[in-house]
Amino acid sequence: MNSTLNGKVAFVTGGGRGIGAAIVRRLARDGAAVAFTYKGSAAIANDLAQSITAEGGRAIALQADAGDPAALTRAVDEAAAALGKIDILVNNAGVLLMGPVDTFSLEDFDKTLEVNVRGVFVAIKAVLPHMGNGGRIVNIGSCNAERMPFAGGAAYAMSKSALRGLVQGLARDLGPRGITVNNVQPGPTDTDMNPESGDFASALHGLMALPRHAHPDEIAGMVAYVVGPDAGFVTGASLTIDGGFNA
Repeated sequence: MNSTLNGKVAFVTGGGRGIGAAIVRRLARDGAAVAFTYKGSAAIANDLAQSITAEGGRAIALQADAGDPAALTRAVDEAAAALGKIDILVNNAGVLLMGPVDTFSLEDFDKTLEVNVRGVFVAIKAVLPHMGNGGRIVNIGSCNAERMPFAGGAAYAMSKSALRGLVQGLARDLGPRGITVNNVQPGPTDTDMNPESGDFASALHGLMALPRHAHPDEIAGMVAYVVGPDAGFVTGASLTIDGGFNA
């Protein structure tokens, strides 16, 4: 544990596993109390919260689907009531639905926007009444917002590109309150969604300057910087951490 975020309260969506879990662990290790949502893996989420508590931190796991505005808003309000405030919001929850445009269903299109775009906007609106001046908002975007070098990812890339415009606009809206709003845009990262041992991994590595997947802790490190005291002048930015995928 260190003191970088002592006294801060963080709320992380989709924090039960993968990149989200790495972010939860890192923010807790840096001293923040962390509330995080999970959709379906209650045992895994509760184990994460308990492990942080056992190490001297504070963490709360809350069940909420990021695509359900009422559930997400309720989780934010519960976290603020339990922890007193929210200083940091990390919008990590997301879906990756792929397919060629001629067969990509409108249901999958709507689900992509529901979670990857609307869910981010809903969480930000829900958090703001609980966030004082100088807060931090970070969205987990994707390097595919800037480069989609293979077929089937149009809807996903569009959803992540939308976050670029959102942070630029919200940086203007929230700047007078000293609240920064940024994207962190990972490249291929070793998670259940995109394992380094997967069939698609070698093709991805062929597109990169560093031919490997990121470890989730590396993405969490970028998030820790953006929400920390050294990044107070960073806002409206999309910070890519992709091993040269977009180089």
